[in-house]
Amino acid sequence: MKKFSEFICKQRWLIVIISGILMIPALFGYLATRINYDLLVYLPSDIETLEGQEILTEEFGMGAFSVAVVENMPQKELLELENKISGVESINQVLSLADLAGTAVPLDFLPTAVREKAMREGSQLMLITFSEGTSDEQTLNAVEEIRRIAGQSCLIGGMSAMVLDTKILFNSETVLYVSIAVGLSLIVLLLALDSFVVPFLMIGSIGVALLFNMGTNIFLGEISYITKAISAVLQLGVTMDFSIFLYHKYEAAKRQEKDKLKAMAGAITETATSVLGSALTTFAGFLALCTMSLTLGTDIGIVMAKGVVLGVVCAITTFPALLLVCDRWIEKTKHKELLPKFTAVQNFIVKLRVPILVIFAVLLVPAYIIQGKTEVYYKLDSSIPESYDYTKAMTILREEYGMESQMMVLVRRETSTADVNNMAREISNVEGVDAALSLAMLANYGLSEDILSEQVRTIAETENYTMLLVLSDYSIASNELNDQIAKINEIVDRYDEGAIVAGEGPLMKDLVEISDRDFTNVNMVSIGVIFVIMAIVLKSISLPVLLMAAIEFAIFLNLGAAFVTSTEIPFIASIVIGTIQLGATIDYAILLTTKYLEERQKGSDKIKSAHQALSSSMQSIFVSAMCFFGATIGVGVISQIDMIGSLCTLIARGAIISMVVVVTVVPALLVVCDPIIRKTTLGFNKTKVIEAKNN
Repeated sequence: MKKFSEFICKQRWLIVIISGILMIPALFGYLATRINYDLLVYLPSDIETLEGQEILTEEFGMGAFSVAVVENMPQKELLELENKISGVESINQVLSLADLAGTAVPLDFLPTAVREKAMREGSQLMLITFSEGTSDEQTLNAVEEIRRIAGQSCLIGGMSAMVLDTKILFNSETVLYVSIAVGLSLIVLLLALDSFVVPFLMIGSIGVALLFNMGTNIFLGEISYITKAISAVLQLGVTMDFSIFLYHKYEAAKRQEKDKLKAMAGAITETATSVLGSALTTFAGFLALCTMSLTLGTDIGIVMAKGVVLGVVCAITTFPALLLVCDRWIEKTKHKELLPKFTAVQNFIVKLRVPILVIFAVLLVPAYIIQGKTEVYYKLDSSIPESYDYTKAMTILREEYGMESQMMVLVRRETSTADVNNMAREISNVEGVDAALSLAMLANYGLSEDILSEQVRTIAETENYTMLLVLSDYSIASNELNDQIAKINEIVDRYDEGAIVAGEGPLMKDLVEISDRDFTNVNMVSIGVIFVIMAIVLKSISLPVLLMAAIEFAIFLNLGAAFVTSTEIPFIASIVIGTIQLGATIDYAILLTTKYLEERQKGSDKIKSAHQALSSSMQSIFVSAMCFFGATIGVGVISQIDMIGSLCTLIARGAIISMVVVVTVVPALLVVCDPIIRKTTLGFNKTKVIEAKNN
């Protein structure tokens, strides 16, 4: 490591130049990486509802479908609009009430019950099917083209319109996310460091690592918009520690070594050695997300774990090279550190260690219980503002047509017509079902198959399947709809075990069930993996238990705060926040504990060791936590996409709570549990001898 450090110092200009050159392909990789805005594609590929989606695509040519609301348009113009939309690439079929019976039956002669399903005074519905998938680029382009053709006279609902509006909203905010995160982090660094230039070099170095990370995502093919949004601010907040640590080591080394190159080489060596354990816990925490059945976890986990590695690499290569190259300007812009030393706070914490530990013990179980009561929502469209076309369309469909959600029952053709009719009748009688429509059921309204247009017949039947369209009064991802789908599945299985209930509602039901399992599994895996790494790094069995208990307490408080404030959080936040907060802030506890162990090894008593540990680490923990807070809170406040805003708010609040818990609870645990720690940690035999001599 020494030779590597000396090489970095001697070749500082080369390192800076190479970093700059590598940013070019990284930028191209970043721009070429596809962003996915549909979270349902991360469901496991072997679930039945995705099999149903494949059947809809391959058999019915319905990769996706949208229900559009056409307002204040005469029938002649509506038919002209249909023809224009039909000509858009990837549009499969366009159907309105006028197409139900073709020219055979005028609209006024259609049964009232049929007309009421698709027509109101001043508006009527249009069904649009797409040959490609919900979030396919061609489908999204088609929705954009329809909006361009029809303007505000045609509002498009459905998942594809939601995905498109999510994309538009996200792209309008992305630059703002990074700008605010960088701005707030810079403010913290300018206050915490003793130079006006170093914070900019630090941010620049992290920016290089961030671009490398985002650029190498091209090898993944695509990443989620949530991953793109949070990876930038998370990497900024999480990897800032490494650069701060190196700078402090460099400044300390310069006071003992006049040769700046030698001082920096020593700082690089010590930093690389010291941050290894810290980086490993963070790295492992993010990789634990890859165990999720919902593969969005793999998406976030790989990108963030990669970001940690690249953050460490740039912290010991690019950043020290920049410091040496810009040394003249750094020295000219030196100033007194503006942050306090927290001496009074340290004394207060150590003095009140027993009451602090009692409070911790009393609140631990209630905090765990309360965090489990936090309300979680699964509705993916909750973040779309009311001014967006998708929300306008869904509001009309909900309020005027009573159409909350739709699902399709795909019945095998060998099932008898009588069974299909009986199935449809039973489904119609399920509470909350508005209608169950099939070709056979339309005959009950006087629309026999020989009257129906060929368009309608081909969209409802294929060589292998018959489709029933089920209209529900319940909203997507609600408990009522999930229970309703379960009842419909029971009915369907009685008549045709090979039938599949497909559509957005069933997909969301699967998402709810899979997410609930992931919440428990991911937390257990992250705790287990980080425990093992900490046991190896700290050479102790007791310390990982104590430190993780403290951080888990902080996580409970963070999630419990949402319950206390009656705040619903998005499902993905509930799954990943524990792993992210544990992996990112356990470093604070490791830093303080390492300092405590060093003092004990020197022979200091446990009270003095706690004082010294707080004195040498509290400011670093404060700066790190505030940078983490600053990098995420701005996004949490300004983002209109609640899936992103809520997650960043939780992360920001978690950074502060973890900081407070670490600097209060951890010293108390270390002092009170010192006898146990000494017996279960390697290397304390020497301490006993020294203390015996001192006594």
